Amino acid sequence: MNYWDEIFMSLALAQARYALQNKEVPVGAVVVQGDAGNHEVLAGAYNRREMDGDPTAHAEILAIREASRRRGDWRLNGTTIYVTVEPCLMCMGAILLARMDRLVFGCEDPKGGAAGSLYDLSADPRLNHRVVVTRGVKEEECRQVIRDFFSRLRNEKLPHDSVLSFGQAWNHR
Repeated sequence: MNYWDEIFMSLALAQARYALQNKEVPVGAVVVQGDAGNHEVLAGAYNRREMDGDPTAHAEILAIREASRRRGDWRLNGTTIYVTVEPCLMCMGAILLARMDRLVFGCEDPKGGAAGSLYDLSADPRLNHRVVVTRGVKEEECRQVIRDFFSRLRNEKLPHDSVLSFGQAWNHR
């Protein structure tokens, strides 16, 4: 973890807060290209599944799509994706398929994380690409955004049983 990881995770957290304002599960992602001292933010996104009515509208997928569009190439070599919560299988697959160099995430997802918690696609030797993973950047802040969202859902007594059970997993960590 370094200074830049914290800066870019702060941008991902800002994206997560946009999701929160839109009553989406607050996950944010930012794609950055470059290395030490020479960075460019290519894309930022937040979960939009409810807004878009699209089960694939995860923050990571939307950010990868925008970064690819901006670059004019599906290959995102030389990039890092910053995500507030450990990516799921779909998103981890997209990160690998996009040939991203690094994944930096805030807090683990014990129920669906695919970068070490439940699965670890980042280190599967059968795959033709590897991604370097950095865990725990701004971990408590990322976890708290998720906890607050699910706490609010429970207090409002919204009938989202599957969402509530996911939220309960976060609050028992």
